Amino acid sequence: MKKWLDLLASIWVGLATHKLRSFLTMLGIIIGVASVISLMSIGRGAQADILARIGSLGSNLVTISPGSSSFGGVRSAAGSVRTLTQEDAGAISEQVPYVDLVAPLYSSNLQIVVGGENMNSRVTGVPPEYQGIQNLEIAYGAFFTNYEYQRGARVVVLGSEVKETLFGDSDPIGQQVRMGSNIARVIGVLASKGGGFNSPDDSILVPLTAMQQMVAQQRTAQGERVVSSIALTVSDEKQTEQVIEGITSLLRTRHRLGTGVDDDFQIMSMQEIAETVTAATGTMTLLLGAIAAISLLVGGIGVMNIMLVSVLERTREIGIRKALGARERDIWIQFLIEAALLTFTGGIIGVIAGWVVSYIVTASGVMTTVVTADIVILAVSVSVGIGLFFGFYPAWNASRLNPIEALRSE
Repeated sequence: MKKWLDLLASIWVGLATHKLRSFLTMLGIIIGVASVISLMSIGRGAQADILARIGSLGSNLVTISPGSSSFGGVRSAAGSVRTLTQEDAGAISEQVPYVDLVAPLYSSNLQIVVGGENMNSRVTGVPPEYQGIQNLEIAYGAFFTNYEYQRGARVVVLGSEVKETLFGDSDPIGQQVRMGSNIARVIGVLASKGGGFNSPDDSILVPLTAMQQMVAQQRTAQGERVVSSIALTVSDEKQTEQVIEGITSLLRTRHRLGTGVDDDFQIMSMQEIAETVTAATGTMTLLLGAIAAISLLVGGIGVMNIMLVSVLERTREIGIRKALGARERDIWIQFLIEAALLTFTGGIIGVIAGWVVSYIVTASGVMTTVVTADIVILAVSVSVGIGLFFGFYPAWNASRLNPIEALRSE
C-alpha cells in the first residue's frame, strides 16, 4: 500500500511541478470531450424533439394514402391517383379488428378570404372523430359536433398559423370566412403544436359533409365517394402489424387487385415513422460524435508528445530511481498512470464544459439538448483509453532507459 502511495505522490509532484505543461496536455482532451458531449447532446435532443412531435400525434395512428399509377411504363408519384373511398373507410371500421376510430379525409385547395386578407390554402373535410385520432387540442372555441356534421353545417376550425394570418390578434370566433364561393363561420382555433411533421398549425378543417357540398367530390366507376386519405387509430398498439395486414387484405379485395399486382394504396404507421426517425437521427448523432472524436485523437497525440518531452526532462530522475532499485515495471506504471490521470482529469473537466455548452444551447431556445449518462461514460472512457494508448510508448521508452546513461544525463 505504501508503495502505491509513494508512486501517486511522485506522480502528483511531477504534475504539480509543471502546472502549465500539465494544463496544456489536458487542454486537447478537454476540448475533445466537451465537443463530444455537446454535439452528441444536440443530436440526442433533435431525436427526442422529433419523436415527441410524432408521439403527440399518437403512437397508435395509422394513415392510408392513395398509391401511384403506371401508364406506358412511366410510374407516377405516390398519391397521384384517387384510389381510396369513403366506403373503404366504412369497411375498415366494420371488418378489421382492433381498429378504434376511422376518419376519411377529403382535401381541396381553395381561396380563403377574410376582409382584406386572403390566402390560397388546403381545406380538409373531416368527421368529428378526426379530433380524437390526431389528438387535436382546441385553444378556444370548439370542434364541430356530430350534429353539425350530420346536417352539413358550414363551420370551420382554424390552425393557429392560419388564424394569425387571417385575423391577427382579433377574436375569430363567430366571424365569417369565404372559402371559394362558400361562406363558413369560425367556431374554433386549434392549439399550436409548432412546426414540424404533420403539424396542425396550418390546418383549415370543415365537416366532411359540408366539404362534399362545397366541392364536387369525385366518384369511382362503382359510384363510391373518393377521399384523399384515411386516418385511423389502433385500440392495441401491439396489434398494429396485424391491423395493417388486415387493411391490406381488405383493400386489395375491395379494389379487385389480382395476384402480382402492386397495391394502389400506401399504409404508414407512426411506429414505422418513429423507427425510421430513430435510425436516421441515431446515425446523425454517431456522425457528430465521430467528428468530435477527431479532436480527442489530436489531444491524444498531444499527450504522447508532452509525455515524451517529460521523459527526456526527467532522464536523470529515472536513472536515480533505477539505481535505488526501481524496476522497469515500476517506471512504466508510473508514466502510464501519469498519462491516464491527465486524460481522466481532462475528461472530467471536458464533461463539465460540454454540459455547460449544452445547457446554454437549451436555455437560449435554439433547440433542446439531451445529455445522457451513456454519452458521459463513453466520453470519459475514451479519454482515459486515449491516455493509456498514447502514454504507452513514452512509458515504455522511460522504462527501457539504461540507469548509468540516465545518471550521466544533464
